[in-house]
Amino acid sequence: MAGRADEVPRAEEPYAPDWAEQLLDHLRPAARDPHRVAGWLGQALRANVCLQDAHGGLLAGEPIPLDAAVLHDMAGGRISSAALDDGDRRLRMVAVRHRDRGAGAVLAVARAEPFDRRAAELVNRAAGVLELLLRHRELTHAGRRLRRATADLRLAILQLLMVEDIVSARRVAAGLWPGLLEGDTARVYVVESAPTERDALADACADATEGQALVVRCPAMDGHVIVVSPEPTAGQRLRSLLDGRSGIFLGGSLRQRLARTATAYGQAVSALAVARCRPDRTAVYAERTHPERLMDPAALHAWSAGVLRPLDTLPHHTRAELLATTRLGLEFTAVAAAKVLGVSRNTVRARMDRVETLIGMDFSGLGTRAVVRLALDSEAARGPYDPGGTAPAPAAGDRLGYLLAAPALRGWAGDLLGRLDGDGRDLRRTLRAWLAADANAERAARELGVHAQTVREHVRAAEPVLERQLLTGGSDLYEVVLAHLATGALAVPGLGGANPGQPDSAVHD
Repeated sequence: MAGRADEVPRAEEPYAPDWAEQLLDHLRPAARDPHRVAGWLGQALRANVCLQDAHGGLLAGEPIPLDAAVLHDMAGGRISSAALDDGDRRLRMVAVRHRDRGAGAVLAVARAEPFDRRAAELVNRAAGVLELLLRHRELTHAGRRLRRATADLRLAILQLLMVEDIVSARRVAAGLWPGLLEGDTARVYVVESAPTERDALADACADATEGQALVVRCPAMDGHVIVVSPEPTAGQRLRSLLDGRSGIFLGGSLRQRLARTATAYGQAVSALAVARCRPDRTAVYAERTHPERLMDPAALHAWSAGVLRPLDTLPHHTRAELLATTRLGLEFTAVAAAKVLGVSRNTVRARMDRVETLIGMDFSGLGTRAVVRLALDSEAARGPYDPGGTAPAPAAGDRLGYLLAAPALRGWAGDLLGRLDGDGRDLRRTLRAWLAADANAERAARELGVHAQTVREHVRAAEPVLERQLLTGGSDLYEVVLAHLATGALAVPGLGGANPGQPDSAVHD
């Protein structure tokens, strides 16, 4: 192919004295393009040039009709070169071996003049350069496939941890990262950057942790990198990435059991929101007073077991999968939870619907979601409930009121919500109406007789006062809901048991 003069070096004349230097110039990193080599060769020999694969696909240059049998034999390695002279056209073909296995490519050059020794040498040397360029391309593509496969494997391990399948996660990780998950605990970090910089950030996280962490590009948030590490120095090493770099933020969880990876991930995301407001751009999930710590621990554990007891008839892996999906679905949107778990959003919704049916609750209500999240967190923190006897535990609904009536909890709730009383806009009234409307600004606005944007502005103004995110949902919002339940500002949701009429009430998957 002749090519454009501004795209390839032009030979001053056929067989220019510096043709070898010109040809080698195509091996420079900025000039590695088979199309440029074909164009240069076409100019140097005043010929038509093409590079084809074994199936006749054009790799570079312009199409030249070739005998299919000869092309197949040359690409397959049975013939290294061939020549044809039919009077009107001289054709020279050279095999290009750029693969260790499988068919190669064929360089074909056609022109009116005969091929003298120098022209034949030029074709052979060009074929050698093309072999190097195609081999480089193959290796580059193989490296990309390997990196993509490794990234997919890391994500698969994270997803196994999210659904508490620790045994499988360790088994998958053992082949590439021996010893990575041998410990029982780890911290989860979320590092945030611009989406365009995430790949470089992920590589930097892997280098900083020296192979002692599971580094995953978050499937739900384009700018997030998730790091799971049992090493106590991982946080300090990740903080070093922020030095001299703007627009990078780091949030970390508390140390958690591997079975609580999903909880740790939620903590890291919550800490990341705090890190965005700090000068050093880092934060670790705060050990603040959480409402569940102000309840009678034995009663809370028993109540949680009562709420979740209908799931006890399921196989362990099915139960863990349903609870992990529900926990993420309550913390994030169904779409985000689906991406983290590697399933479809319909699967997330179907699993949550199944849990709703089993425990007899409607997750559309914000209060219900808050108390279900309380039950999930309690079980995750303390493990399965053992009442120590054969007598059945009291019904879950009978004990929730007792838990919410704890004096310490009511005192905490009153102090928390009392922070809003100093604002003349009556943020407390707006927040109560917004929560009663299941976080629907339009419904709350109709109840209050104001504009929906006013409701949103008031809720947003309450966030720094309460030191909790509300509009984005998740654990912070559920804590505020529990505070309203404890003070009586919101009605305690009704809790039902499993519906015996539903097939899932005694399912064996």
